[in-house]
Amino acid sequence: MKIVYDDKTDLRYLRLDDRTQELENRRVSEDIVLDIGESGKIVGIEILDASEYVELDRLFPVEYGLAKPQ
Repeated sequence: MKIVYDDKTDLRYLRLDDRTQELENRRVSEDIVLDIGESGKIVGIEILDASEYVELDRLFPVEYGLAKPQ
C-alpha cells in the first residue's frame, strides 16, 4: 500500500494495489474518487480536500512495519 499527500492541492491518495492495470474512476461523493481495477476491486482512493476529513498532523510521520512470522 502506498499513501501520498499533496499539500499544495490538499489531496490524499491511497493506493492499495501497485500492479500496473487499466483503471476506471468512480466518483462516490464530491470529494471521494475510487479507482477500480480490472478485476472490479478498489485499487485506489482519492480524497479531495483531505484536511477537512482527516487530521493530517496525527498521520505524519507514518510508521509501519511487517509482522514477523510466528
